[in-house]
Amino acid sequence: MNLDIHTGIVTAFWLSLLGVFISLVLGVRFIHAGRRLLYFRKRRELIVQGWRLLLTAIGLGMASFFLGRYAEPAVYQFFPPSPTITTTSTITLTPTITLTPTISLTPTITDTPAVTNTPQVPALIETQFTSLVTPNPDSVFSPLQFSLKIKDVQPVNPATEFSNPIVGIYGTFGYNNMLPGSQWTALWYRVNDSTLICYETKPWDGSTGGYGFTECFPSSDQWLPGEYEVQIFVGKTWVVSGRFTVIGQPPKPSATPIPTRTPTVTFTASPSRTVTSSATPAPPTQTPSPRPSLTPSYSPPPTNTPSPTLTASPSWTPTQTFTRRPTDTRWPTPTY
Repeated sequence: MNLDIHTGIVTAFWLSLLGVFISLVLGVRFIHAGRRLLYFRKRRELIVQGWRLLLTAIGLGMASFFLGRYAEPAVYQFFPPSPTITTTSTITLTPTITLTPTISLTPTITDTPAVTNTPQVPALIETQFTSLVTPNPDSVFSPLQFSLKIKDVQPVNPATEFSNPIVGIYGTFGYNNMLPGSQWTALWYRVNDSTLICYETKPWDGSTGGYGFTECFPSSDQWLPGEYEVQIFVGKTWVVSGRFTVIGQPPKPSATPIPTRTPTVTFTASPSRTVTSSATPAPPTQTPSPRPSLTPSYSPPPTNTPSPTLTASPSWTPTQTFTRRPTDTRWPTPTY
């Protein structure tokens, strides 16, 4: 290592300053520690050692002052500096042609990720907050574990990759420092197309610490192959995220033909046939109003039987045929 005079003196100066600082700190500490001791001899030894360190600091301070002010000129009196040869380059290479780009390509499409690096609660879900309790900023959550089943709020065979067909997936976690009643939110995203397939937001109904879970049970055709992310928020603050992968194509929904049967319900229009009940007024129109008028005309037949033939219309002649039966009542008169 080539060390010149100037560099050596500067190094010694800074080392002496470091020694001054260390000596001052240790000396003051020893004096204070000695004054707290009960035994005279040990107290005296510590105090004497502290004063020695303070004197050493004073000496190093004077040395550093000498090194910074007079050391270098004094050394040059005994070791004069030798002239240094400066090398000058004889050949200078100058570039002859500089290529400047004439066409600058500016990107026309900028990819803006739908899910930012710092997750946030969507405004539509934020409007559903109902809690009035201020969340605890010191709330902590453990990393999420995903499984198809849970038992006692613990995952059964946790994994990060699941194969279709899938009914639902659980995300379990541990937590601490939660305030009951504070708002918490869980968002389930499909990362490939940034689609929100499940979410839940409600006041915290658990204890301050323990284990919890969130679940997602959409229709089976929503579990498309790809990567999924679950984000947990306490209030509006993001606390933890976890990801898992789904492989295989989801089953196609087989219940779609069922809605086509709904047109059969349109046959309930058959009750419109109750309009036929409007024919019920017909019987009042068929009440033979002339019949009561015939009863007075029919009362005198025992006296004048031919008179009905003159007054009755031809439509009522058949009724006259039945009036002849009372003529048979005349048999008792001859017997009398």
